Amino acid sequence: MIDVVTDFTEDAFLGGQLRLKQKRSGHRAGHDAILLAAATEAQAGDRVVDLGAGVGTAGLALGRRVAGIGLSLVEIDPELAELARANAAANGIAADTIVLDVTADAQAFAANGLVPDSVDVVLMNPPFNDPARHRGSPDRARRTAHVASEETLNAWVHAARRILRSDGALTLIWRADGIAEVLTALSRGFGSLSILPVHGEAGRPAIRVLVRAVKGGRAPTRLLPGLMLNDESGVPKNQVTEILEGRAFLPLAEPRRLTAEAIPTAALAGSSGGSP
Repeated sequence: MIDVVTDFTEDAFLGGQLRLKQKRSGHRAGHDAILLAAATEAQAGDRVVDLGAGVGTAGLALGRRVAGIGLSLVEIDPELAELARANAAANGIAADTIVLDVTADAQAFAANGLVPDSVDVVLMNPPFNDPARHRGSPDRARRTAHVASEETLNAWVHAARRILRSDGALTLIWRADGIAEVLTALSRGFGSLSILPVHGEAGRPAIRVLVRAVKGGRAPTRLLPGLMLNDESGVPKNQVTEILEGRAFLPLAEPRRLTAEAIPTAALAGSSGGSP
């Protein structure tokens, strides 16, 4: 029997705007989920699905920022899904929680209300550590959450593509040295890519990439200026602090209609970069 006092913690996110209960051991929510939420564009009335939601961190952070979305949290682990359900209720955020393997077939998705071409926004933080270079944790849940197989990304992108409507958007986070895998996975059915490299500190290679892709999109790919998490002294940048506290969001979350209008203007002005 689980001891709820010793086996779980309740942690504050978004500067205390979101409080989440999670297991003390195994996979723990962190900055990646909050950055993913801050990079996801959504508006009231959108149907939004968080694939591999864990305890609901990314989806609920988005739900806290954007009121009125129809949110579904999809998680394979029944215990984590139950925590996600409880976290949504405790924070007053309406969300459906679905116990489902992201790699399941279309019939399994449809049986859980996720039929093809029915979703406006998908966000996901798939397991992305390379098994050839990353020693898996002995904890099964932590290993499942962190380590990717060769087919992980393709399978997750396929699931997102299937449930997204035409012109729906997928936002994902992945390790930066796997950007080629991301581009390959998104080459079928997606376009209008926006890519934001995330650097741990200035002068060092990116450690993550945040990518937004549009189902059926045809706009040119945009490579945005990198986000630096820390300054030269290792202190979090003010912009990052504001994002982690829920007081700001990332350029990927800007409405696409405004971004699309801004691109020709920037090009005519000879702009060589900068946030749209």
